[in-house]
Amino acid sequence: MIIEPARLADLPYLLRFRSDAAKWLAALGTDQWSTPFPADHIAASVQAGEVFLIRAAEGAEPAATVTLDHKTDPELWDLWTPEERAEPALYVHKLTVDRRYAGQDLGGRILDWAGDRAARQGARWLRLDAWTTNTRLHKYYVQQGFEHLRTTSDPDEVSGWIAQRSARRVQHGFDDRTLTHRSSDQ
Repeated sequence: MIIEPARLADLPYLLRFRSDAAKWLAALGTDQWSTPFPADHIAASVQAGEVFLIRAAEGAEPAATVTLDHKTDPELWDLWTPEERAEPALYVHKLTVDRRYAGQDLGGRILDWAGDRAARQGARWLRLDAWTTNTRLHKYYVQQGFEHLRTTSDPDEVSGWIAQRSARRVQHGFDDRTLTHRSSDQ
């Protein structure tokens, strides 16, 4: 499988990932991602070089996507303590696997790639937040080696379950085209 930076031309795929995931999650009984994500926000992340696509082969439709950046979303900033915010970390957002690739541990491999990338960039942690009520997702992340730090008690915060794991160099098995390719505006 190939991992590469997303381009603006990939925006329809990125929006479809989100809407398909919301439908699947609704069938599981959660309202996670039920509100459409603003396309301009995703486009800004693509232009910043923070969004990546995973393809089974050259030219194939994307199998998965992940956003990886050096900060958490501004509305979630207060979930992390000042000491935690001061530590070098990369933050995983919007990890989505096409249902055709479910059950193949693609999500785990993407998390390994993200942790490897974080380590290569000198980060100590790979961090994420998750939908507060999605206990199935919490269990998944714990199984992937994340340590649950806390869950906010703020009823208005829907993505207040936070966790981290050490950034470390690993073999993830991807043909990583993110190290040499940086064209997010095509």
